[in-house]
Amino acid sequence: MNLKRFIDIIFSIIIFIILLPILTIILLIIILSDGRPIFFTQKRSGLNNISFTLYKFRTMIDKRDEDNNLLSDKFRLTKVGSILRKTSLDELPSLWNVLIGQMSLVGPRPLLVEYLEYYSEEEARRNRVKPGITGWAQINGRNKISWGEKFELDNWYIDNQSFLLDIKILFLTCWKVLKLEGISHSSNETMPLFKEPNEDNSQ
Repeated sequence: MNLKRFIDIIFSIIIFIILLPILTIILLIIILSDGRPIFFTQKRSGLNNISFTLYKFRTMIDKRDEDNNLLSDKFRLTKVGSILRKTSLDELPSLWNVLIGQMSLVGPRPLLVEYLEYYSEEEARRNRVKPGITGWAQINGRNKISWGEKFELDNWYIDNQSFLLDIKILFLTCWKVLKLEGISHSSNETMPLFKEPNEDNSQ
């Protein structure tokens, strides 16, 4: 077991134990206010393009228009979900992904499996390491930056990763969460869908 994996396990267990009361409260609030399911699950691509199921607290409802198409995020985001996203508490269930080895505390954020076919060779480098709950892109803009900038930051991390850099990222993540920085791309919307390489998806 390498140092990074050892830290992932120890820190995840410590965070889980410390925040267990908060996790329980969030779970009950979601059930009472929005019902089930409690968790949002989605297939994401991980190390070496191997897919896995990502776990987060559910923050949106299945609200559709008259043609049965899902409405945009800002119409489906619940009041509880909005608070969870602003505080990043919706990410806490992803600690399970870290504990079982699918993710790391620090690394490029795991993206949709459907995006794999659109990556350029340079963009595909992000899957040479385990995805993370937080990463270099998250502390340098998160959803406020374009896809191109996000990929550049992810690849910078891959080329420069170290124990000290991971500690720095974890510290800055806690600081930015407390300041509620970089959560939304615009209004209540999250990052727009990535479609094709070199396509500007920052609008």
